[in-house]
Amino acid sequence: MQEGDLAEADRIFRLAFGTFLGLPDPAQFHQGAEFIRARWSADPSATFAAKSEGQLAGTNFGTNWGSVGFFGPLTVHPDYWDRGIGKLLMEPIMDLFVRWGTTHAGLFTFAQSQKHVGLYQRFGFWPRFLTAIMSKPVKQTGGSSAKLFSALSAEEREAVLKTADEMTGEIFDGLSLKRVIEAIASQKLGDTVLLGTGSRLVALGVCHCGAGTEAGPETCYIKFGAARPGTKAGGNFDRLLSACETLAAQRGLSKLIAGVNTARIEAYQQMLAMGFRTDFQGVEMHRPNQPGYSRSGAFVIDDWR
Repeated sequence: MQEGDLAEADRIFRLAFGTFLGLPDPAQFHQGAEFIRARWSADPSATFAAKSEGQLAGTNFGTNWGSVGFFGPLTVHPDYWDRGIGKLLMEPIMDLFVRWGTTHAGLFTFAQSQKHVGLYQRFGFWPRFLTAIMSKPVKQTGGSSAKLFSALSAEEREAVLKTADEMTGEIFDGLSLKRVIEAIASQKLGDTVLLGTGSRLVALGVCHCGAGTEAGPETCYIKFGAARPGTKAGGNFDRLLSACETLAAQRGLSKLIAGVNTARIEAYQQMLAMGFRTDFQGVEMHRPNQPGYSRSGAFVIDDWR
């Protein structure tokens, strides 16, 4: 996809989802939030467009988290629904996963839609547990011992990225958030919260903050969060959620959003205990049909939207 397609791609994204969800004005879907430009800017080579007679018909975006890859949003203009455009937009994504050496691929989609689930099954993705998109009001909190990626020197950033890869690799072999941490920093979309014990990183939260990001107005969105596995993971996960809420309060934001797969039962239960409530939910689909890091004992936040 080319930069000149971004405005129309954004319009189709809102129109397609708004129409599917039955909004009175479909174009108002997720107003104030920015998905399309941010994902294109992070890696233009992982974005794909389908055109019909010169008109943009749909788009799809791949995301590289090391050994883990996912795609979306895949959107098709309603005028082109049921014409095979979705299938065409899946084909380059599958080639992309091969080039990246992805060992665990996935997506988030509407659990109630056999049309969506059926399309992705044709490419070897299979539905597993539900993912809950949860939120809570931000309360003014005290200080936090967390560091922010934005406050680090260039040398410190390199060290943290290496340590972060080591930590996430304990959760799932090869899982890396390096690209998304750097993209959020370079595009000034938010910040990454870092919790450590001495020089050891024990948790991190990659956050979008406010209008013009995936969060949207007045919102902090934890795109990815995780605590290092071990006996202290649950306590560090609580600390991480509190630190992300502190970041939101410092930014003057009123709502904290995070997604968690319900197979990560301990993380899900702790979020409920901290006041998060489910706004909506979808199903996570995996290729191969294995748990990956959506399993008991994994204190991880993400939702693959």
